[in-house]
Amino acid sequence: MKELEILYLYPDILELYGDFGNIQVLKYRLEKRGIKASITPYSIGDDAPDFTKFDLVFSGGGADQEQGILSEDLIKYKDNIKEAVKNGVFFLLICGSYQLFGKYYKSADGNIIPGLEIFDYYTEAIQDRQKRCIGNIVINTKLNDKETKIIGFENHGGQTFNIDTPLGDVLYGNGNKFGDTKEGFMKQNVIATYLHGPLLSKNPELTDYIIKYCLDRKYNEDIALEPLNDDFENKCREQLLNRFLSAK
Repeated sequence: MKELEILYLYPDILELYGDFGNIQVLKYRLEKRGIKASITPYSIGDDAPDFTKFDLVFSGGGADQEQGILSEDLIKYKDNIKEAVKNGVFFLLICGSYQLFGKYYKSADGNIIPGLEIFDYYTEAIQDRQKRCIGNIVINTKLNDKETKIIGFENHGGQTFNIDTPLGDVLYGNGNKFGDTKEGFMKQNVIATYLHGPLLSKNPELTDYIIKYCLDRKYNEDIALEPLNDDFENKCREQLLNRFLSAK
């Protein structure tokens, strides 16, 4: 039996807007295909994980307070994380975790939360705490050279700058900052995004893109995933896309 080993970072702290659903969806779509999902949670005080030993690392969203706490813990693993990214381990990073992998996060009060500096982007919150990028969002991206629309929910005051390889083009919503045309950050083995929802439940094609990448890397072959019946999910997506994009 094939198996994917998933490291789930700070499940007790980073769990905004149903982000745990991403783990549930990954597990469901793997097990429906007879693939074992081995999920290892890690939080403050646990034994140090070796990021390079996992196939996929997932980290959800959190507010400023949580980011300040987790930054101190996560920086201990900075070199190990850099090695894992370099070696091709897949990272799926949502909202606050997206920000922590950049250079820094500057809060509305001007406090600097140091990032891991894995990537060159940085995030600064505007001083008006009432003004946020909030609401449903649709972006257009390419997965294996095939265009697809990704649906999610964003709620962030932080504005992220210096993105050289965004996840996609904004069709509805804000993106990395107010009125931006781009959302998220993407490398071959990294997707960092502000999309909650949970993200993967609304986007089965994206989920399978991640699964296939991880399997291909681990088993060194071009694996054809067994198709799943996504009729219900696709009908829901069609309704949402019609509602959001017709409201532009």
